[in-house]
This record gives sequence, C-alpha cells and structure tokens, in this order.
Amino acid sequence: MTRNLLSIAGFDPSGGAGVLLDISVFEGLGFRGFGVLTSVTAQNPGGVASVRHLPARVVSGQHRSLAEAFDIAGIKVGMLGTAANLAAAARILAGNPHVPRVVDPVLRSSSGAVLLEKKAWPRLLPLFRKRASLITPNLDEASALAGCRVRTVEDMKEAARKIHRTSLVPCLVKGGHLPGGPVDVLFDGKGFRTFERPRVRRDVHGTGCFLSSAILAFLARGRPLEEACGRGIEWTSRAIRTAVASGRGRMIMASRPGRPRPPARHRAPR
Repeated sequence: MTRNLLSIAGFDPSGGAGVLLDISVFEGLGFRGFGVLTSVTAQNPGGVASVRHLPARVVSGQHRSLAEAFDIAGIKVGMLGTAANLAAAARILAGNPHVPRVVDPVLRSSSGAVLLEKKAWPRLLPLFRKRASLITPNLDEASALAGCRVRTVEDMKEAARKIHRTSLVPCLVKGGHLPGGPVDVLFDGKGFRTFERPRVRRDVHGTGCFLSSAILAFLARGRPLEEACGRGIEWTSRAIRTAVASGRGRMIMASRPGRPRPPARHRAPR
C-alpha cells in the first residue's frame, strides 16, 4: 500500500520548486504526495516576479480536509510567506508528533525575493521548538536564524549548535555555496556529522526543496536521521547531475534521477 507524504509550501508554476517539486520527489521515492499551499508565486527558473500569500485559515483548512481522509506518513514544511502561516504550520506539526517532520526554512529566493516576511524570522525557531525531526537551512538562512556569520565549516557547526539550542530540533546546515567542495553539517544535539561530495558545476533550480523532500521520504521509510540525510544528499546530487535545461533560466531536476546509491560519505570531526 502506497503511503502518503505532505508538503506545506508555496506554488511555483514552473514545477522547479515548492509543492509541485516536493510531490514529484515523494512520488519518485515511492510515496503518494499531497500539498497544502501557503503562497502562489509568479516565477520561472530565472527568478520570482511576484508573490501572493494565502490566509492562515485557508492553510489550516487544506490540512484539515486532507487529514480527515488520509493517513499522513510524514510532513515537509517549506515556504510559508507570513507569520500567521508560520504559526499555522507549527500547529500542524505539533498535532502530528508521531511522523517525521522536516522544516526547510525558506526565507528568501535565490533571486532575492523575500518569501517569509522578516518580522516572522525571529519566531521561526521558537514556534518549531520540539516540533520537527530536522531543520535544513542553507548558509544565508543559518546566518539569519543563528545570528552569526556562516561562511566556513566551523561557522556551520556553530550555527547548527545555536539553531538546535533554540529549537531543540536536529539541524543540517547545507554548504552548497562554500568555496571548494560542498560540505553539509548535521548536528543532532549530541555530535556532528559532515557529508562531503564533489561539486557539480550546474546552475539548478530548487535544490533545497528537493533535498528536504528526499530526506523526509527516507525518514518515512524508517531510516535513522544520519542515514536519511546521507541518502537524501546523494539522491539530490544525482538529480543535479541529471538536471535538464528549462528554456531561459536555471536547469530543473528530474524527480527520478536513478536508483539511490549508498549514502554520501560522512565522518565525525577530528
């Protein structure tokens, strides 16, 4: 029987990010995907032209209707848009404590558009405190949430520690934009694990959405957190390598880039 995963995120009409991409990744990994929309954007892989946020009551109503009819095996939270939607998503996660829950804290688009109103940024970690299995900020998001400059692996470790201290949620800081080879840093509240991989020099849309959705799928399969992160990173790397041109703008990833290989190489710091 196919199990169900839910994405709470924005709508990207190109399908290269947001709810459409999340559902595609879920289905590529053997689940049925559902979506709760928080915002509707006018965008393409080149950038965001405009954003319209849905009211929190609409977000909550979408989830309530789905929950009445379907069992949900895991929840991913992406773009939320407003402080009210942030609070609504936190309530949804709190009401589903027995399934894996992954938060991708989308603050801005890569083209610079604000995707969560700035007054909500300081509220994100307290509202999700103990309400998720993992949070997956990139370098800029980690800087904003931790209140410190994040430009090196050591900075990533410090930011992950601070984010965990505030949220009591394990944190995977994504280092795709580090100089040299990409390194992701996981802090689970007890120790660090690093995931290293060769750099794939491609300008690809939606990598953060893809990764958080893939990790959720592996968690929903019952994989431990460290292994789920490693497998999600490898699945995303394969998708980047097989991304296709999308017309004018960045490339778009396929949801089924091939069978998963063993987890990305990881090690504890010396």
